[in-house]
Amino acid sequence: MIDKVLEDKRVLVTGGTGSLGKVLIHRLLSGELGQPQKIIVFSRDEAKQHAMRVAYQQKRAATDEIIYHNFEQLLEFRIGDVRDFHSIAAALRDADVVFNAAALKQVPTCEYFPYQAVLTNIMGPENIVCAIQEHQLPVETVVGISTDKACKAVNVMGMTKAIQERIFIQANMRCPSTRFLCVRYGNVLASRGSVIPLFHEQIKNGGPVTITTSEMTRFLLSLNQAVDVIFAAVCEGSRGETYIPRAPAARMVDLAAVLIGDRPIETIITGIRPGEKVHEILVSEEECHRTIERGIYYVILPILPELREDAETHVYPLQDEFSSAQNVMTCSALESLLRQYDLMRDGATNQTTEELLR
Repeated sequence: MIDKVLEDKRVLVTGGTGSLGKVLIHRLLSGELGQPQKIIVFSRDEAKQHAMRVAYQQKRAATDEIIYHNFEQLLEFRIGDVRDFHSIAAALRDADVVFNAAALKQVPTCEYFPYQAVLTNIMGPENIVCAIQEHQLPVETVVGISTDKACKAVNVMGMTKAIQERIFIQANMRCPSTRFLCVRYGNVLASRGSVIPLFHEQIKNGGPVTITTSEMTRFLLSLNQAVDVIFAAVCEGSRGETYIPRAPAARMVDLAAVLIGDRPIETIITGIRPGEKVHEILVSEEECHRTIERGIYYVILPILPELREDAETHVYPLQDEFSSAQNVMTCSALESLLRQYDLMRDGATNQTTEELLR
């Protein structure tokens, strides 16, 4: 039986017009965790909000996936920015559950504009916690969306996301009536700015396909799998925990080779970009000693001892870090994964909002 934890809840999604935000909104509207009373899409881009609003209005004829009454009242769009305390505080007044998907996530961009990453990825979460604390808002749950780059961070994006995790974990002590937890995962297939759309564009133009280094590996999961992690955390997670998917990994040279196929397209090695890692890590060797298994997920217990249960009751399955260098997929397995999500064909990632939400 699916847990209806969001039945009649008011749900706020910051960064709700991003790649993840769109699929998260779609899944929330499906009612799989219960039918929310209201869903607030909070972001600073009015053009994306307008496009998303129009796309949903065109779905007024009931579909198998979304059945609703008075849709405009269920889905609400709000212009605002997590950097601005007053705008996020106003949105939080109408929320029971918060998904913080607002982020600056492009690694090179964050390297060139590090303070902008600080404002969104650190000050944004701090504004959420401060608003709940100072205004004593009855928010029940806040989920921070993080990344594998926050683990043993070497780039600004990862560093700021790592601080976001710590802000939300410690917030359980500042706001004891609210449950704060995090999810952390790797590269999302075909999300905006990810490598698959880049490779498709380069292949479409006849190459060359650029690879930063031949050894580079990355965790891969779909947008819906990313939402699965978020929903698992909401349904099962305790205060201060961080949910981790057991995602497969692939070498970037294999990904390029599978997408190119038998076409006469050259690949070239360009060198690692500013802030990039060769391998990503979802659980560090320091964290593995407080990482447990829960269903199909790893769960990192809170770093703060005040938030942890008796450690003697847990079994810790990891003896070392969980790295993308481990369990790399074969080319045939990688091709099967891409075909499963229809990502082999040119232009497959240039989808409209409606296609993304199918």
